[in-house]
Amino acid sequence: MSGASVLPAPLGDAERERLDELLAAVPAPLDPLDTGMLDGFLCGVLVQPEPVAPERWLPRVTDVDGRPLPAGFDARELRALVRRRHAELGRAIAARAWFDPWVYELDDPDATPEDAVLPWIAGFAAALEQFPALMRSASPAVLEPLALLYRYLDADDLEDADELLAVIETLEAPGDLAEAVEDLVRGTLLLADASAGAAGPERRSPPNAAAHRSGRRR
Repeated sequence: MSGASVLPAPLGDAERERLDELLAAVPAPLDPLDTGMLDGFLCGVLVQPEPVAPERWLPRVTDVDGRPLPAGFDARELRALVRRRHAELGRAIAARAWFDPWVYELDDPDATPEDAVLPWIAGFAAALEQFPALMRSASPAVLEPLALLYRYLDADDLEDADELLAVIETLEAPGDLAEAVEDLVRGTLLLADASAGAAGPERRSPPNAAAHRSGRRR
């Protein structure tokens, strides 16, 4: 259709791997996110009550403290891929539609589902720490979906969060990685509802994720 905008295609596995390489090539002493943390970070940015400008969150991708890249470092390809993933997640979250988090099965035979999703959660928590508007809203609708995500963090990291910890204690551990991934998606979409001031899951409930469960392999 003439004049219609063409949305960029979702990142495929090859592009995701290329992004992983580009992030790993960011020079020390900068501390870039890896793709698992990046994915959670972007979701944490996207569930904020007001849009966060790229110039605020992009520097945190190539360094967790937001330090500038060295002169001469070409980050154009890296940033283009990150912006595409941000747009892809943004469309899914806005539509309250299922998305596949970048979560990887671990090679360690003793690894648990909690271990596999922890990088994603760490990225999400970093975004909420850096951009605290959602947490400052004090909406009771935030508590339960946040518990779905923060249950994977060490309780010692949740200082002064007695209400949140009380909700977390009521949750059963995921049976497998697919259930843990479902927590990430459902928690994100419910937080988007809470951020938008929706009444709760009765108004805009996330899809039944059981038919879409997945754990991406690495």
